[in-house]
Amino acid sequence: MLKIAVQKSGRLLEESLSILRECGIYVPFGDGRLKTEASGFPLEIYFLRNSDIPSYLRDGVVDLAILGTNMLAEYGEGISSILPLGFSRCRLSIATLRENNLQRIGDLNGKRIATSYPVSLDKYLKENNINAQIHEISGSVEIAPTIGLADAICDLVSSGSTLMKNGLSEMEVIFQSEAALIGRSNYSAESNAGLIEKLVFRLKSVLAANKSKYILLNAPNSSIPNICRILPGMKSPTILPLAQSGWSSLHSVIDEQQFWDIIEELKLAGAEGILIIPIEKMIL
Repeated sequence: MLKIAVQKSGRLLEESLSILRECGIYVPFGDGRLKTEASGFPLEIYFLRNSDIPSYLRDGVVDLAILGTNMLAEYGEGISSILPLGFSRCRLSIATLRENNLQRIGDLNGKRIATSYPVSLDKYLKENNINAQIHEISGSVEIAPTIGLADAICDLVSSGSTLMKNGLSEMEVIFQSEAALIGRSNYSAESNAGLIEKLVFRLKSVLAANKSKYILLNAPNSSIPNICRILPGMKSPTILPLAQSGWSSLHSVIDEQQFWDIIEELKLAGAEGILIIPIEKMIL
C-alpha cells in the first residue's frame, strides 16, 4: 500500500484530488477523517498541514506528497520533486507598501521583512548581498507593513489581488512555484518504488492529455504534403481517404497552445472542416 500526503484544505487539495480522479483513483473526502483509503489504486491518503508534510516524508510516515515546490525550497532537505504537476501556480515575492520609497532590492538594506518563508528569503538576500532583518510570522503576513511590524513582506502571490487590497505592490519575485509530486530523495531504492512508478505513469498520461488536443481535418490530396509540414504531432498525421474522390482526412495530436498559431496556415494550405477534440488519456 502506497501512502501519500496532501494538503488538508484549500485549492491545492481540490486540484490534487481532481488529478487523482483523472488517474482513475477515487478518494473519499469530506467526513473529517485525516486518513483514508482510495479505490482504483493501492493508495492511502493522509490529509495534513502543509508545513507538516516534509517531516512526514523524511520520517517515512508517507511515501509521497503533492506539495507546492515553494515548500520543497523551504523544507526540502532529504526530499525532492519527482514530477511537476502544472497546477496551483504562484510565486514567492517581496512586496512593500505602495507609498514607501522602496523600489529596488538594494533599498531593503537595513529594513525589516516579515515572512513565513525565512529559509528561502534568507538565501535570496545573501545571494544579493542584502543585509535585512527577517521577522518570521505565520499567517496574515500582508498586514505587517500596515501595522508597522515590517517595512516589506515576502509571501506567496497568485493573482496579486490580496497585495492590492492591502496597499502593497510587488518589488521582486524570488521564484516561481507549482504543485509537484514529492518523494524522498532515494525513493527508487524503496520497497514501494514499483507502485510509485505506476502512479507516475498514470500522472504523466493525464498531464500529457491535458496539454494536447486531437485534431481532425479534411483536405484535397494535393494539399497533404504542405499540411503535413505544418502539422506538429507525435510522429506524423494519420491520413484516411474520404468517399469524395481526391480528398482525405488527416488526424493528429497537437499542443493546444500551438493550434492558434497554425490555424491560419492550415486553412491557407487547403484544410477544411477542422475539429479539435479533448484527449482523456495519452500513453506516450
